Amino acid sequence: MLQNEFDVKQFGALLIDIGIALLSSGASSSRIRNTMERFANACNLEPHFIVNPKSIAVTLINADRAIVFTGLHSTHVVGVNFKTLSGLSRLSWRFIEEEMTLQQVREELVRLQTLPPYSRWLVLLMVSLAGSAFCFTFGGDFKQMCITFIATFAGLFINQEMKKYQFNLYICTYVGALVATFTTSLFYMARLDIQLEQAYATCVLFLIPGVPLINSFSDLIDGQTLSGIERGAVALLHTLAIAFGLSTILFLYKLYS
Repeated sequence: MLQNEFDVKQFGALLIDIGIALLSSGASSSRIRNTMERFANACNLEPHFIVNPKSIAVTLINADRAIVFTGLHSTHVVGVNFKTLSGLSRLSWRFIEEEMTLQQVREELVRLQTLPPYSRWLVLLMVSLAGSAFCFTFGGDFKQMCITFIATFAGLFINQEMKKYQFNLYICTYVGALVATFTTSLFYMARLDIQLEQAYATCVLFLIPGVPLINSFSDLIDGQTLSGIERGAVALLHTLAIAFGLSTILFLYKLYS
């Protein structure tokens, strides 16, 4: 497929873009490596990768053991996009089975990256329902489930608004936990005869950094120590922000006794 130097450079640049798309969509280091290796092996190239927390370096070696491409790219946007992750995984197999051209792969990559996100209101609704379900799981009654739904909705709404204006992500997490806990405290201050322990415990669960935690353990087990520690540290900081947001309201309203 790659018959000249221009093709190799074009493929190498495309491979880096695929890796960056995976990295910025929340893929673990092993998933990034496996997907990129699938593309490279299909072109009879031996790939060597360095996957850092926010950058990827790629070196490609041909059958004559000559280095034909070296490149590095970084990203500042790291989130979770399962549409992109699953789409690129399927694309890597299609590249092998259907013998797609580089232009076709590029077009599909662009299509995946421009897919519209889920409706904001649908996300708010479903995440709030999930919070209510957690409340029920931990022993909350119907009243606490309703309170958790409202608190989760308010906290997530503010969190989304702050991210829209590009506030620091740790501050977004702190304020989201603060708003969710404060909303729950409104029912306490209303002197309603409702037990709120489960509501307090579950109204901030939507902020738990599940994907970074999973990727951190996955990278550490896979031997990607630097990436695992960095992702673990990010998850820890978000967890501390949640704890500070929750404890701020508990302290202000003396709910800790």
